[in-house]
Amino acid sequence: MSSDKPADAAPPTEAPKQRFAPKLLIVAGASATLLLAVAGGAAVWLWPKQDHAVETKSARLAARRAAAAASAAAAAQPAMAAPVAAVVSAASAAGAAGSEPPVAAALAAPADAAPPEQPPTPAVVAEAPLDRLQRRLGEVLGPRGAVDPARAGELRVLARSSSVAPVRHTDTLSPISRPPEAGSLAAPAAAPVRRGPWSYSGFTGPQAWGKLKPEYSLCAKGQRQSPIDIREGIGLDLESVRFEYQPSSFAVIDTGHTVQVNVAPGNAIEVNGRRWTLQQFHFHRPSEERIDGRQFEMDVHLVHRDAEGRMAVVAVLLERGAAQPLLQTVWNHLPLEKNEENAARVQIDPIQLLPTDRRYYTYMGSLTTPPCSEGVLWLVMQQPVPVSAQQIDIFSRLYPMNARPIQQAAGRMIKQSN
Repeated sequence: MSSDKPADAAPPTEAPKQRFAPKLLIVAGASATLLLAVAGGAAVWLWPKQDHAVETKSARLAARRAAAAASAAAAAQPAMAAPVAAVVSAASAAGAAGSEPPVAAALAAPADAAPPEQPPTPAVVAEAPLDRLQRRLGEVLGPRGAVDPARAGELRVLARSSSVAPVRHTDTLSPISRPPEAGSLAAPAAAPVRRGPWSYSGFTGPQAWGKLKPEYSLCAKGQRQSPIDIREGIGLDLESVRFEYQPSSFAVIDTGHTVQVNVAPGNAIEVNGRRWTLQQFHFHRPSEERIDGRQFEMDVHLVHRDAEGRMAVVAVLLERGAAQPLLQTVWNHLPLEKNEENAARVQIDPIQLLPTDRRYYTYMGSLTTPPCSEGVLWLVMQQPVPVSAQQIDIFSRLYPMNARPIQQAAGRMIKQSN
Protein backbone atom coordinates (compact mmCIF):
# COMPACT_ATOMS: atom_id res chain seq x y z
CA MET A 1 0.00 0.00 0.00
CA SER A 2 1.48 3.29 -1.01
CA SER A 3 1.84 6.39 1.22
CA ASP A 4 1.43 10.08 0.24
CA LYS A 5 4.79 11.07 1.99
CA PRO A 6 8.02 10.28 0.31
CA ALA A 7 10.06 7.61 1.93
CA ASP A 8 13.20 9.74 2.22
CA ALA A 9 11.60 12.93 3.59
CA ALA A 10 13.16 14.26 6.80
CA PRO A 11 11.12 14.97 9.83
CA PRO A 12 10.26 18.61 10.43
CA THR A 13 12.69 20.61 12.66
CA GLU A 14 11.93 23.32 15.24
CA ALA A 15 12.68 27.10 14.54
CA PRO A 16 16.12 28.32 15.90
CA LYS A 17 15.98 30.12 19.22
CA GLN A 18 17.38 33.73 19.61
CA ARG A 19 20.50 33.79 21.86
CA PHE A 20 21.69 36.72 24.07
CA ALA A 21 24.59 38.65 22.38
CA PRO A 22 26.55 40.70 25.02
CA LYS A 23 28.83 42.32 22.41
CA LEU A 24 25.89 43.92 20.68
CA LEU A 25 24.69 45.28 23.98
CA ILE A 26 28.10 46.80 24.72
CA VAL A 27 28.30 48.38 21.26
CA ALA A 28 24.82 49.75 21.67
CA GLY A 29 25.70 51.17 25.06
CA ALA A 30 28.88 52.79 23.74
CA SER A 31 26.96 54.25 20.80
CA ALA A 32 24.36 55.64 23.17
CA THR A 33 27.08 57.14 25.33
CA LEU A 34 28.73 58.68 22.28
CA LEU A 35 25.43 60.18 21.13
CA LEU A 36 24.87 61.52 24.64
CA ALA A 37 28.31 63.18 24.63
CA VAL A 38 27.62 64.64 21.19
CA ALA A 39 24.26 65.91 22.33
CA GLY A 40 25.76 67.45 25.46
CA GLY A 41 28.55 69.19 23.55
CA ALA A 42 26.12 70.43 20.92
CA ALA A 43 23.85 71.75 23.64
CA VAL A 44 26.73 73.67 25.18
CA TRP A 45 27.77 74.99 21.79
CA LEU A 46 24.27 75.93 20.57
CA TRP A 47 22.89 77.22 23.83
CA PRO A 48 22.32 81.01 23.51
CA LYS A 49 24.64 83.01 25.73
CA GLN A 50 22.40 85.34 27.66
CA ASP A 51 24.77 85.95 30.50
CA HIS A 52 28.34 84.96 31.23
CA ALA A 53 27.46 83.37 34.57
CA VAL A 54 24.61 81.24 33.08
CA GLU A 55 26.82 80.23 30.14
CA THR A 56 29.63 79.04 32.37
CA LYS A 57 27.27 77.10 34.65
CA SER A 58 25.62 75.30 31.70
CA ALA A 59 28.96 74.42 30.17
CA ARG A 60 30.25 72.96 33.42
CA LEU A 61 27.03 70.93 33.94
CA ALA A 62 27.23 69.49 30.41
CA ALA A 63 30.91 68.67 30.92
CA ARG A 64 30.12 66.81 34.16
CA ARG A 65 27.37 64.77 32.49
CA ALA A 66 29.64 63.88 29.57
CA ALA A 67 32.40 62.86 31.95
CA ALA A 68 30.00 60.59 33.89
CA ALA A 69 28.83 58.95 30.66
CA ALA A 70 32.41 58.43 29.55
CA SER A 71 33.24 56.76 32.86
CA ALA A 72 30.29 54.37 32.48
CA ALA A 73 31.33 53.56 28.91
CA ALA A 74 34.89 52.92 29.98
CA ALA A 75 33.69 50.44 32.62
CA ALA A 76 31.52 48.59 30.06
CA GLN A 77 33.98 48.52 27.13
CA PRO A 78 37.65 49.41 27.75
CA ALA A 79 38.41 49.48 24.02
CA MET A 80 35.94 52.30 23.45
CA ALA A 81 36.98 54.33 26.50
CA ALA A 82 39.99 56.11 25.03
CA PRO A 83 38.39 57.82 21.99
CA VAL A 84 35.22 58.66 23.87
CA ALA A 85 37.16 60.08 26.85
CA ALA A 86 39.31 62.15 24.50
CA VAL A 87 36.25 63.64 22.82
CA VAL A 88 34.55 64.31 26.14
CA SER A 89 37.71 65.94 27.56
CA ALA A 90 37.93 68.21 24.53
CA ALA A 91 34.26 69.13 24.92
CA SER A 92 34.73 69.77 28.64
CA ALA A 93 37.75 71.97 28.09
CA ALA A 94 35.96 73.89 25.37
CA GLY A 95 32.90 74.42 27.53
CA ALA A 96 34.95 75.56 30.54
CA ALA A 97 37.02 78.00 28.46
CA GLY A 98 34.00 79.50 26.74
CA SER A 99 35.14 78.51 23.23
CA GLU A 100 32.76 76.98 20.70
CA PRO A 101 34.40 74.21 18.61
CA PRO A 102 31.86 72.10 16.68
CA VAL A 103 31.86 68.84 18.64
CA ALA A 104 30.07 66.77 16.02
CA ALA A 105 32.63 67.64 13.35
CA ALA A 106 35.46 66.79 15.71
CA LEU A 107 33.98 63.32 16.27
CA ALA A 108 33.29 62.59 12.62
CA ALA A 109 36.51 63.88 11.05
CA PRO A 110 39.82 62.00 11.23
CA ALA A 111 42.43 63.19 13.71
CA ASP A 112 44.69 64.69 11.03
CA ALA A 113 41.92 66.27 8.95
CA ALA A 114 41.11 69.97 9.15
CA PRO A 115 37.64 70.75 10.48
CA PRO A 116 35.17 71.52 7.67
CA GLU A 117 33.92 75.03 7.27
CA GLN A 118 30.42 75.61 8.58
CA PRO A 119 28.07 78.53 8.03
CA PRO A 120 28.04 80.94 10.93
CA THR A 121 25.23 80.53 13.39
CA PRO A 122 23.92 82.95 16.01
CA ALA A 123 25.92 81.07 18.65
CA VAL A 124 29.18 81.46 16.67
CA VAL A 125 28.53 85.10 15.95
CA ALA A 126 27.75 85.75 19.62
CA GLU A 127 30.36 87.83 21.41
CA ALA A 128 32.84 85.88 23.51
CA PRO A 129 33.50 87.02 27.10
CA LEU A 130 37.07 88.08 26.37
CA ASP A 131 35.94 90.03 23.28
CA ARG A 132 33.25 91.68 25.39
CA LEU A 133 35.87 92.73 27.94
CA GLN A 134 38.11 94.07 25.18
CA ARG A 135 35.23 96.01 23.67
CA ARG A 136 34.44 97.58 27.05
CA LEU A 137 38.08 98.53 27.50
CA GLY A 138 38.05 100.06 24.04
CA GLU A 139 35.09 102.21 25.02
CA VAL A 140 36.96 103.46 28.09
CA LEU A 141 40.36 103.93 26.43
CA GLY A 142 39.13 105.68 23.32
CA PRO A 143 39.23 104.98 19.59
CA ARG A 144 42.70 103.46 19.63
CA GLY A 145 41.57 100.82 22.12
CA ALA A 146 38.86 99.37 19.83
CA VAL A 147 38.61 95.66 19.12
CA ASP A 148 40.55 94.50 16.09
CA PRO A 149 38.29 91.95 14.30
CA ALA A 150 41.30 90.26 12.73
CA ARG A 151 42.77 89.57 16.16
CA ALA A 152 39.68 88.57 18.14
CA GLY A 153 40.38 87.10 21.53
CA GLU A 154 43.47 89.23 22.20
CA LEU A 155 43.47 91.78 24.98
CA ARG A 156 45.65 94.71 23.90
CA VAL A 157 45.78 98.21 25.35
CA LEU A 158 47.28 100.49 22.72
CA ALA A 159 47.11 103.91 24.28
CA ARG A 160 45.92 105.71 27.35
CA SER A 161 43.03 108.10 27.26
CA SER A 162 43.97 111.69 26.54
CA SER A 163 41.99 112.79 29.58
CA VAL A 164 44.14 110.74 31.98
CA ALA A 165 47.30 112.49 33.10
CA PRO A 166 50.39 110.28 33.43
CA VAL A 167 51.89 109.69 36.86
CA ARG A 168 55.18 111.53 37.21
CA HIS A 169 57.85 110.34 39.61
CA THR A 170 60.72 112.45 40.83
CA ASP A 171 64.11 110.87 41.32
CA THR A 172 67.49 112.04 42.41
CA LEU A 173 69.44 110.48 39.55
CA SER A 174 71.23 112.87 37.24
CA PRO A 175 70.96 112.41 33.41
CA ILE A 176 74.38 110.80 33.37
CA SER A 177 73.74 108.22 36.16
CA ARG A 178 70.13 107.31 35.23
CA PRO A 179 70.06 103.74 33.82
CA PRO A 180 68.36 103.11 30.44
CA GLU A 181 64.80 101.87 30.52
CA ALA A 182 64.44 98.12 30.14
CA GLY A 183 63.15 97.01 26.77
CA SER A 184 63.85 100.30 25.09
CA LEU A 185 64.43 99.93 21.37
CA ALA A 186 66.08 103.28 20.92
CA ALA A 187 69.87 103.44 20.93
CA PRO A 188 71.24 104.76 24.24
CA ALA A 189 72.11 108.40 24.00
CA ALA A 190 75.66 109.42 24.72
CA ALA A 191 76.19 110.76 28.23
CA PRO A 192 76.05 114.57 28.16
CA VAL A 193 79.33 116.36 28.72
CA ARG A 194 79.30 118.59 31.76
CA ARG A 195 80.02 122.15 30.74
CA GLY A 196 80.61 125.05 33.06
CA PRO A 197 83.13 126.48 35.49
CA TRP A 198 86.20 124.40 36.19
CA SER A 199 87.49 123.61 39.65
CA TYR A 200 90.17 121.67 41.48
CA SER A 201 87.95 118.80 42.64
CA GLY A 202 84.81 116.86 41.82
CA PHE A 203 83.21 116.49 38.40
CA THR A 204 84.86 119.68 37.11
CA GLY A 205 88.29 118.92 38.57
CA PRO A 206 91.60 118.65 36.67
CA GLN A 207 90.76 115.20 35.29
CA ALA A 208 87.73 116.70 33.48
CA TRP A 209 89.12 120.05 32.29
CA GLY A 210 89.73 118.81 28.77
CA LYS A 211 86.02 117.89 28.37
CA LEU A 212 84.39 120.98 29.84
CA LYS A 213 84.83 123.12 26.72
CA PRO A 214 86.38 122.55 23.30
CA GLU A 215 88.91 125.31 23.96
CA TYR A 216 90.10 123.36 27.03
CA SER A 217 91.09 120.30 24.99
CA LEU A 218 94.83 120.89 25.51
CA CYS A 219 94.34 120.20 29.22
CA ALA A 220 93.84 116.54 28.26
CA LYS A 221 95.68 116.22 24.93
CA GLY A 222 98.60 118.60 25.32
CA GLN A 223 102.18 117.28 25.22
CA ARG A 224 103.89 120.25 26.92
CA GLN A 225 101.77 120.75 30.03
CA SER A 226 102.66 122.31 33.39
CA PRO A 227 103.46 121.94 36.24
CA ILE A 228 106.16 119.29 36.28
CA ASP A 229 108.49 117.75 38.80
CA ILE A 230 111.81 119.39 37.92
CA ARG A 231 114.52 116.73 37.96
CA GLU A 232 117.95 116.31 36.40
CA GLY A 233 118.15 119.80 34.95
CA ILE A 234 121.12 120.50 32.70
CA GLY A 235 123.42 122.93 34.52
CA LEU A 236 124.45 125.78 32.21
CA ASP A 237 125.69 129.35 32.42
CA LEU A 238 122.32 130.83 31.62
CA GLU A 239 121.64 134.49 31.03
CA SER A 240 120.38 136.19 34.18
CA VAL A 241 116.81 137.39 34.16
CA ARG A 242 116.66 141.19 34.21
CA PHE A 243 113.84 142.31 36.51
CA GLU A 244 112.51 145.80 35.89
CA TYR A 245 110.05 146.00 38.76
CA GLN A 246 109.06 149.19 40.58
CA PRO A 247 106.52 150.38 43.18
CA SER A 248 103.08 150.30 41.53
CA SER A 249 99.42 150.57 42.34
CA PHE A 250 97.51 147.31 42.46
CA ALA A 251 94.11 145.75 43.00
CA VAL A 252 93.22 142.41 44.61
CA ILE A 253 90.50 140.10 43.30
CA ASP A 254 89.27 136.71 44.49
CA THR A 255 88.63 134.91 41.20
CA GLY A 256 86.98 131.86 42.73
CA HIS A 257 90.12 129.84 41.97
CA THR A 258 92.84 131.92 43.64
CA VAL A 259 93.78 135.35 44.98
CA GLN A 260 95.04 137.45 42.09
CA VAL A 261 96.85 140.79 42.15
CA ASN A 262 96.50 143.00 39.08
CA VAL A 263 99.47 145.33 38.77
CA ALA A 264 99.61 148.68 37.00
CA PRO A 265 101.74 148.83 33.79
CA GLY A 266 105.44 149.63 34.08
CA ASN A 267 106.84 146.31 35.37
CA ALA A 268 108.69 143.93 33.05
CA ILE A 269 111.47 141.37 32.67
CA GLU A 270 114.04 140.78 29.95
CA VAL A 271 115.43 137.33 29.12
CA ASN A 272 116.81 135.77 25.97
CA GLY A 273 116.73 139.15 24.26
CA ARG A 274 112.96 139.53 24.69
CA ARG A 275 110.93 141.88 26.90
CA TRP A 276 107.89 140.65 28.81
CA THR A 277 105.44 142.95 30.65
CA LEU A 278 104.03 141.90 34.06
CA GLN A 279 100.25 141.44 33.92
CA GLN A 280 99.35 139.95 37.30
CA PHE A 281 100.50 137.49 39.93
CA HIS A 282 98.51 134.88 41.88
CA PHE A 283 99.01 132.11 44.47
CA HIS A 284 98.67 128.33 44.75
CA ARG A 285 98.59 126.02 47.75
CA PRO A 286 100.47 123.75 47.89
CA SER A 287 103.10 124.64 45.34
CA GLU A 288 102.37 123.36 41.83
CA GLU A 289 106.07 123.03 40.96
CA ARG A 290 108.19 120.38 42.63
CA ILE A 291 111.96 120.22 42.83
CA ASP A 292 113.28 116.65 42.83
CA GLY A 293 109.95 115.51 44.22
CA ARG A 294 109.74 118.12 46.99
CA GLN A 295 106.55 120.16 47.25
CA PHE A 296 106.44 123.50 49.11
CA GLU A 297 103.77 125.22 51.21
CA MET A 298 102.75 127.67 48.47
CA ASP A 299 104.00 129.35 45.34
CA VAL A 300 103.37 132.60 43.48
CA HIS A 301 103.20 132.90 39.69
CA LEU A 302 104.12 136.23 38.10
CA VAL A 303 102.53 136.20 34.64
CA HIS A 304 104.14 138.21 31.80
CA ARG A 305 103.27 138.80 28.15
CA ASP A 306 105.40 140.07 25.28
CA ALA A 307 104.41 142.27 22.33
CA GLU A 308 103.47 139.22 20.24
CA GLY A 309 101.17 137.77 22.90
CA ARG A 310 103.53 135.02 24.06
CA MET A 311 103.66 134.36 27.77
CA ALA A 312 106.40 133.88 30.38
CA VAL A 313 105.77 132.90 34.00
CA VAL A 314 108.19 133.47 36.89
CA ALA A 315 107.43 130.96 39.66
CA VAL A 316 108.60 131.66 43.22
CA LEU A 317 108.37 128.86 45.79
CA LEU A 318 107.12 129.84 49.27
CA GLU A 319 108.12 127.95 52.40
CA ARG A 320 107.21 128.33 56.08
CA GLY A 321 109.39 130.88 57.88
CA ALA A 322 109.37 134.59 58.60
CA ALA A 323 106.54 136.90 57.56
CA GLN A 324 106.66 138.34 54.06
CA PRO A 325 105.85 142.10 53.95
CA LEU A 326 104.40 142.29 50.43
CA LEU A 327 102.24 139.23 51.03
CA GLN A 328 100.81 140.81 54.17
CA THR A 329 99.93 143.96 52.23
CA VAL A 330 98.02 141.87 49.71
CA TRP A 331 96.13 139.98 52.46
CA ASN A 332 95.19 143.30 54.07
CA HIS A 333 93.31 144.24 50.85
CA LEU A 334 91.41 141.00 50.30
CA PRO A 335 87.91 141.76 48.91
CA LEU A 336 84.82 140.73 50.84
CA GLU A 337 83.15 139.16 47.78
CA LYS A 338 84.42 136.93 44.99
CA ASN A 339 85.01 138.43 41.55
CA GLU A 340 84.99 141.97 42.96
CA GLU A 341 88.22 143.89 42.48
CA ASN A 342 89.44 145.80 45.52
CA ALA A 343 91.76 148.63 44.50
CA ALA A 344 94.34 149.55 47.12
CA ARG A 345 95.40 153.08 48.03
CA VAL A 346 98.96 152.00 48.65
CA GLN A 347 101.63 150.64 46.35
CA ILE A 348 103.64 147.44 46.26
CA ASP A 349 106.98 146.58 44.70
CA PRO A 350 106.88 143.12 43.07
CA ILE A 351 110.64 142.84 43.49
CA GLN A 352 109.96 141.98 47.17
CA LEU A 353 108.52 138.64 46.08
CA LEU A 354 111.84 137.48 44.60
CA PRO A 355 114.58 135.57 46.46
CA THR A 356 118.04 136.98 46.91
CA ASP A 357 119.53 134.24 44.74
CA ARG A 358 118.10 134.76 41.23
CA ARG A 359 119.24 131.47 39.70
CA TYR A 360 116.43 129.59 38.04
CA TYR A 361 115.19 126.50 36.18
CA THR A 362 113.67 126.97 32.75
CA TYR A 363 111.60 124.82 30.40
CA MET A 364 108.73 125.17 27.93
CA GLY A 365 105.31 124.36 29.28
CA SER A 366 101.74 125.63 29.53
CA LEU A 367 99.36 127.57 31.70
CA THR A 368 98.39 125.50 34.77
CA THR A 369 94.71 126.51 34.51
CA PRO A 370 92.24 126.18 31.62
CA PRO A 371 92.61 126.61 28.69
CA CYS A 372 96.09 125.14 29.44
CA SER A 373 97.65 127.02 26.51
CA GLU A 374 101.11 125.72 25.58
CA GLY A 375 104.19 127.60 24.40
CA VAL A 376 104.69 129.27 27.81
CA LEU A 377 108.24 130.00 28.97
CA TRP A 378 108.72 128.95 32.59
CA LEU A 379 111.33 130.48 34.88
CA VAL A 380 111.29 128.76 38.30
CA MET A 381 113.42 130.36 41.01
CA GLN A 382 115.70 127.81 42.67
CA GLN A 383 115.68 129.50 46.10
CA PRO A 384 112.35 129.60 47.98
CA VAL A 385 111.03 132.69 49.78
CA PRO A 386 109.87 132.44 53.46
CA VAL A 387 106.29 133.32 54.53
CA SER A 388 104.79 133.01 58.01
CA ALA A 389 102.46 130.26 59.22
CA GLN A 390 99.77 132.87 59.83
CA GLN A 391 100.01 134.14 56.24
CA ILE A 392 99.75 130.56 54.97
CA ASP A 393 96.70 129.97 57.21
CA ILE A 394 94.90 133.05 55.84
CA PHE A 395 95.17 131.76 52.29
CA SER A 396 94.28 128.20 53.39
CA ARG A 397 90.94 129.41 54.73
CA LEU A 398 90.08 130.62 51.24
CA TYR A 399 91.77 127.89 49.19
CA PRO A 400 93.07 124.88 51.10
CA MET A 401 94.01 123.22 47.78
CA ASN A 402 94.21 124.90 44.38
CA ALA A 403 97.14 123.18 42.72
CA ARG A 404 97.00 121.25 39.45
CA PRO A 405 98.52 117.74 39.64
CA ILE A 406 101.98 117.13 38.24
CA GLN A 407 102.10 116.58 34.46
CA GLN A 408 104.42 114.34 32.47
CA ALA A 409 107.75 115.93 31.51
CA ALA A 410 107.60 113.87 28.29
CA GLY A 411 111.32 114.21 27.57
CA ARG A 412 111.40 118.00 27.67
CA MET A 413 114.71 119.72 28.12
CA ILE A 414 115.10 121.38 31.52
CA LYS A 415 117.91 123.86 32.05
CA GLN A 416 119.20 125.28 35.32
CA SER A 417 121.54 128.20 35.79
CA ASN A 418 124.85 127.53 37.59
